Order: sequence, then structure tokens, then C-alpha cells
Amino acid sequence: MADVLIENLCRKIGPLTILRDVSLSVGEGEFITLLGPSGCGKSTTLNALAGLDRPTSGRIAVGGRVLYDDKAGVFIEPQFRDLGMMFQSYALWPHMTVHQNLAFPLEIRKITGVAARSKIVEALNLVDMEKYAGRYPGELSGGQQQRVALARTLVYGPRLMLLDEPLSNLDAKLRDKARDWLRDLQRRTGVTTIYVTHDQTEALALSDRIVVMESGEIVQVGAPSEIYKTPATAFVADFVGANNIFEAKITGYSRDAATLVLADGVILKACVPSAHTVGSAAKAAIRPEQIIVLNDGASLQGDNIFEVQALGETYQGARHVLYFNLGGVKFSAERQEPIAPGQTFRVRLPSEAIRVFAHH
Repeated sequence: MADVLIENLCRKIGPLTILRDVSLSVGEGEFITLLGPSGCGKSTTLNALAGLDRPTSGRIAVGGRVLYDDKAGVFIEPQFRDLGMMFQSYALWPHMTVHQNLAFPLEIRKITGVAARSKIVEALNLVDMEKYAGRYPGELSGGQQQRVALARTLVYGPRLMLLDEPLSNLDAKLRDKARDWLRDLQRRTGVTTIYVTHDQTEALALSDRIVVMESGEIVQVGAPSEIYKTPATAFVADFVGANNIFEAKITGYSRDAATLVLADGVILKACVPSAHTVGSAAKAAIRPEQIIVLNDGASLQGDNIFEVQALGETYQGARHVLYFNLGGVKFSAERQEPIAPGQTFRVRLPSEAIRVFAHH
């Protein structure tokens, strides 16, 4: 059963369309991430759920309760929606202690005294911050402030948790730890969560499903592995994970393989359905880790085998990323051992690893 249901949500400001017919169903206890570049509409969608932004049209229901319906004239104010929202800036009141920050949303809901203290202790225990109840936000680290903000979001037991880029203010190492901790916390509490980020690593690591947005529209919804391995469009392929994106022309089909011709005449085979028109321009993609780099002296069989020259490389700890030119396109591939710039080597681009997209 859907815990959150968004139907045909639109948001316009004058002639500008921010959201265009956004529809999404979220199951109870699911962790959903809205992923996309700045300006794609992900935060607007979150704000519409929270009641902080009023859509132009559409419908929103949470737990079977209608929060917004333009045709029925329904708009529930934010404070009556039973949702918890955590902002990118954390929005902690600097003049209040941690305890007071958590007490405030409870006071609004007329929860005071012993009941309030019990909920505050429980929320702080969840985030391992019970020892800091008497401190002010300015006396806490960025990671500790984030945990307090999350405890405040959870303290009154919301049906839905909305998180707007909550890890973006943390340094890289702390962000990795916070990501694992946040996912574990969501699983323990079981609260339905909608998370907004432009960080693909966060989306892949945290989500049950990812919703990729582009220019105010949803372009693909799926499990992290599905989004990564079978992107629906060239935009998704390029935005999620490293990818080699290149222009090609489809010149024919043979059984299950398409023949692609790159700009300078290099021919590739790609195992794709015959859904593309012969003679049409297309975009194709292959991930760096899918390109096979031949070790010296080893034999390599299969299609799409080429001798190339190393343009350079970058060292990334566990791997070296190599760069080479093929068909007028700069490709990258991964290898554990370095290859010197100017050195020739052979590569194979497996036809089954190449994705082909219609050219828009």
C-alpha cells in the first residue's frame, strides 16, 4: 500500500514551469531519494510535500489523508501535516539548548511535561546525543548538529520524514560515516523517508529506490542497481556514475547487434534492441569499469577490440583511470596498474556493455 501518493503535480511561476506532471508512489517504510542537478525540481517537490510551497495543480496524499488537491480545494497547512523535515542548514535555534530545540516542536503539538521529556530522551538516544542535551548548537560539531537536527525531526513521531541534502555541509570522511549511520537509523525506526540530493553516491548507498529528475520531470524510477546498470536515458547514464558518453550513427542491425559508426569512421557493435532507426543519430555510453584493458602478452577475444594510445592517467588509490582516444572521443578505463602516457595498449568495449539512447 502506498504511504505517499503524488499525482500529476505541477508548479508554475509565471511562464516558468518548475514541476511538470510529477507522479510518484512511495511504500510504507521505504527510503526514496530524489536525485538530480540543481534546478531539476527535487527540492520543490519536497517543499510541496511539506506544505512550504503550494503547487499549481495536482494531488498529494500521505497515509490516505489528502494534504493537497487543487480540484477539491484542499491545502493542509505545514504544521498540521504530521511530517518531519530536516533542512540543509539544520535550522537549529542557536539561543536554545539541544533539549529546548527538541522541546519546541512538541510544545506546538501540546506535548509537555513528563511525556515531552520521555520523547526527547528517546530521540536523543536514537542519535547517540543524550549527553549533549544541555549544550547549545554553537558548542557542537557539524556532525553533532546534524544528529540533533535529525532527532528534532523524529521527536514527535512523524509519519513521513523529509530530508533536504542533510549531509552536504559535512566534510567527505564524516559524510561517509553519517551516510551509513543515517541508513541504519531509518531502518531501525521504519519511518517512510524522502531524501533530496544531487550526490549520486549518497543516492546509490542510501536508497531503496531512486527517482531521477531532470527539468521538472521524473525521467526514471528504480532500484539503485537498476538506475546504475540500465539507465533509461543518456542524461541518467551521464548523471549517475562515471560514464563514457559519445555520439554515433546507427548504420544497421545484425541479429541482436547494432552497428555504430563514430565520427572518424570507427565501427562498434552494440547489443541493443532494433528500436532505433537505421541512419539515425544516437548517443551511446559505456562505463569505465566495463572497458577491458588487455594485460601485456595476454590474448583478447571478442568484438570491439582496438589498439589505442594512453593520453594520461589519474591515480585514485585502488585504481588507475586511463584516458585514450577512440573515434575522436576521449574515453576513460580503469586498471590496477599504471600505463605511461604515449604507451600503446589494447582495449575491448564489450558489445553487451554499450547502451544506446535516442538522440534528442
